[in-house]
Amino acid sequence: MKRLLLTVALCVAASSASFAQKKAVKEAQGIAKGDKADFTEARALIKGALENPETKDDAQAWYVAGFIEDQQFSAERTKQILGQQPNEPVMYEALGAILPYFKKAYELDQLPNEKGKIKPKYSKDIKSILGADHVYYFNGGAYYFDQKDYKKAYDFFNQYLEISELPMFEGTQTAEKDSTFMTVQFYAAVAATQLQDSPIAIKALERAKSTDFRLNDIYQYLAYEYQQAGDSVNHVKTLEEGYSKFPNEDFFLMSLIDTYIRSGQNEKAISYLNTAIAQKPSESQLYHALGIVYETGTKDYAKAEETFKKALEVNPESVESMSALGRIYYNQAVNKQGEANMINDSKKYQEELTIAKDLFKQALPYFQKAHEMKPGESEYMVALRGIYYNLNMGPELEAIEAEMNK
Repeated sequence: MKRLLLTVALCVAASSASFAQKKAVKEAQGIAKGDKADFTEARALIKGALENPETKDDAQAWYVAGFIEDQQFSAERTKQILGQQPNEPVMYEALGAILPYFKKAYELDQLPNEKGKIKPKYSKDIKSILGADHVYYFNGGAYYFDQKDYKKAYDFFNQYLEISELPMFEGTQTAEKDSTFMTVQFYAAVAATQLQDSPIAIKALERAKSTDFRLNDIYQYLAYEYQQAGDSVNHVKTLEEGYSKFPNEDFFLMSLIDTYIRSGQNEKAISYLNTAIAQKPSESQLYHALGIVYETGTKDYAKAEETFKKALEVNPESVESMSALGRIYYNQAVNKQGEANMINDSKKYQEELTIAKDLFKQALPYFQKAHEMKPGESEYMVALRGIYYNLNMGPELEAIEAEMNK
């Protein structure tokens, strides 16, 4: 008999605890309503219910948690509608807390009851509130973006997108991939690029590629993030895709050229440089870059010489192309002189030495002009000293050495 009474007492205690928690949930909802709402107290009550074993899996508790946040958000938004100044940090903090609670409430509300039937009690209200609040997630993202709080901006933009893609909104205006959706998706990606976290940024940017909105910018951001992540394959792939979509955008073409030059893919670099030159034949730097590839990449000095000359035709004042052309002749002269020194036949030696001197003579005016334009550049002075020495130009040699020793 005593054991039976103890069991009954335990059941009553459990029932009382459950009732107390459910009562707390209702009290929290009531406290959050009306003009004299106390959101701090309401949150404290609902926090206990969400942590209590009796109500932590109760759809109503999670719904009320989201309801409290929506009530505070709505209170501040009403001020805004009436032309008053809302407390924006409070308003958007509340808005940002709604979705996680409502997602959990909706999930629990869709579970079958003890009879195996699904009878949702809160799903309709959840859909109504989220649908009404939807656009304000865009506003919240913009608010935090302006504050340079990019983490929160990214979260708000993401919540806007997430709500659009919830199954409950399928076929409704909320789910439309309209211009606002595309704008939010773009700015979510931009905010992600400010987080110094390439994997997050790449994920957001790849998502933004799915809609035709500011794709030129998206591809540029994405190429940069793949480069930061050290993913050379996707970096090049993104640049090539970007170039195919936006052939007149300098960023993709120049980045591809730079990438191919750095990676030693000389034929591709030459191909893209020729494409760039065809588009901008008056751009001397393109000819100069092509000359560098021929000089250092394929070792085709004849082509390098021809291309550097073309660069100077386009821009006679290009000191870089001047010195590059001088360098082509100078290096060939040094090589030829080295070959001559290996020859034992006196006549043949003199013939080869004459060729070397002729190359030094060809290099001379280019380095002289480059030195005039940039007198402090040591590279040009070193080259001139070597030329003067090999051409037996004593006074000039003394002068340049004196200049170097200043």
